[in-house]
Amino acid sequence: MIDVDLAELYGVETKYLTRQVRRNIDRFPADFMFQLTVEEFANLRSHFGTSRSWGGRRYRPYVFTEQGVAMLSSVLGSKRAVQVNIQIIRTFVQLRQLLTTHKDLARKLSTLERKYDEQFKVVFDAIRALMTPSEPKGKRIEFATDDEKSK
Repeated sequence: MIDVDLAELYGVETKYLTRQVRRNIDRFPADFMFQLTVEEFANLRSHFGTSRSWGGRRYRPYVFTEQGVAMLSSVLGSKRAVQVNIQIIRTFVQLRQLLTTHKDLARKLSTLERKYDEQFKVVFDAIRALMTPSEPKGKRIEFATDDEKSK
């Protein structure tokens, strides 16, 4: 997760979050956190259309892995950081379980497909079609925070 999104969840300014990380840099090895490269940052900037001259972000953001997110609550030290951290970790666990289930199902389906070959080809094709994520149709639904609504 990117630092600006985490700062919003934790209810702190991004500069406060990154300052706390820099002060405790020994708690954040490369597999917990990394900083985007200049090229990645330029790509992110062009993707979201942020300004270079006024407003927007001028430094490369930090990106945190699941372990880095867990470590953040200890350096931020607030009750909210702990509660947000618990929810983020639960989300990571659910995502991992979902991916594992999908891989297991695909593997079992391939085994069955090899075993029964042409007899059930239509059935296997239909199951694979159901497993393939579909493209969202229509407009995206977005929610605004109270701060965004007042602007």
